[in-house]
Amino acid sequence: MGIGNRKLISILFTCIGRRVSLLNSFRRAARQLKINASFFGTDTTVLSSALQLCDKGFLVKPITHAGYIKQLLSIVKTNKIKVLIPTVDLDLKLLAQNKSKFAAMGCCVLVSPPEVVDICQDKRKTYSFLVKNGFDTPVTMSVRTALSKKKLNWPCFLKPWDGYASRGNAAVNNRKELLFFAKRIPNCIVQEFIKGAEHTCDVYVDFDMKVRCVVPRKRIKVRAGEVSKGEVVKHPAICREAARLVEKLGAGPGVITLQLFLTDEDEVKFIEINPRFGGGVPLSIKAGANFPKWILQELLGRKVNIRFDGFKGNLIMLRYDGEVWLEDTNSRRAER
Repeated sequence: MGIGNRKLISILFTCIGRRVSLLNSFRRAARQLKINASFFGTDTTVLSSALQLCDKGFLVKPITHAGYIKQLLSIVKTNKIKVLIPTVDLDLKLLAQNKSKFAAMGCCVLVSPPEVVDICQDKRKTYSFLVKNGFDTPVTMSVRTALSKKKLNWPCFLKPWDGYASRGNAAVNNRKELLFFAKRIPNCIVQEFIKGAEHTCDVYVDFDMKVRCVVPRKRIKVRAGEVSKGEVVKHPAICREAARLVEKLGAGPGVITLQLFLTDEDEVKFIEINPRFGGGVPLSIKAGANFPKWILQELLGRKVNIRFDGFKGNLIMLRYDGEVWLEDTNSRRAER
């Protein structure tokens, strides 16, 4: 699946938003490999920090627009894009459904098959998949089913079955609160409340669809659904179960992000699967799981040496806000 020994690689990030650290990680990887790489990004607004730091940025229609994929295909063709990397959930399904169109232009899209994306983006289907395949997970049910039960273990956790970035999530302590929030959370489902330490796993799947590395990260503090303080932990059971899950699901290629709880009894309970780079992935990269480097090596057709647990444990990330300064947005290189 490599592109041979050509040294120029053009990379496109969609919905790039605030992914400055991810963009910079790819730039560093290109320098380490001594290759000439150009980095492009798309967004719906010029007021996007990461878009401003790309070699060239493109303003595109929202993903709900009928011409979204056509616009991306035009960018890929004009700029000879070799790899397209989605950064959020929004366009995963569209990219998965149209992956062959990009491949016909010589562009590799790092997205899972459509049926895998569908399982990941519908938490009801995620629950069914996990239970069917013997993975531990919180009991999940509809609001109607929950209310029909004579006894529920409180608290319960409410979330939209199609939600992302922790939007609309709520913990409830009784039936009155359940009824109140269920009316206000669209597409609401009810989950068993799990006590334990929440973790995220970054799982690298190579271009042959093999799991090569799993990095668990303990979520110390979360802000707006994204980790702001985290720590890399080497936990064999988490790594083993995460690898088994991703292989069974058939997700990849690229980085797959899993969320789970590690209970006080050391049980691994999976709660979500995001088939894309997670927001906290810079911590895993800094710990030695150099996903951008591995991706670029594979694109070049080079052999990639990866140790499954070849990363540093106990590394802590404390995130903070940075700034990108603009004096004149009209002068920026964001093309329509």
